[in-house]
Amino acid sequence: MALKPDTSIMASLAVAAMVYGVHAAFTPNMADMQAVPAGNTDMDKAERKATWASAAVVATVSLLAKDPTIFVIGSAVTIGMSLFSRHAIWSEPAALMSPYAPGAAQATSANDLATGPIPVGATSPYEMFAGQNNEFIQ
Repeated sequence: MALKPDTSIMASLAVAAMVYGVHAAFTPNMADMQAVPAGNTDMDKAERKATWASAAVVATVSLLAKDPTIFVIGSAVTIGMSLFSRHAIWSEPAALMSPYAPGAAQATSANDLATGPIPVGATSPYEMFAGQNNEFIQ
């Protein structure tokens, strides 16, 4: 016997809030998950535990209430939170990306072997307010 429609929606929203709370308690926030290198095993384990705990909450409440709406909305929120977390965990942060263009990673001279290639966008040395013969312009 299913719940009344208005009660069913309110119970579904409560279960969705519980799923969000489980994910918030088990995993770090999205900014922290995106800041670490891709594939961090600790965060991956935390995300899987949060997903399993959320699935258990959704299944328990929907079986106790005998309402399919709770199961459908709770499952959708569980899957959504899992996908968002996995995307954050497995995305490479911009800070770890190479500053070199694809072809610039090769050494162009013997000196580059010791110091590395010149990054894309690098400029030549510049002295501010320098004139001819290194005299300041007045």
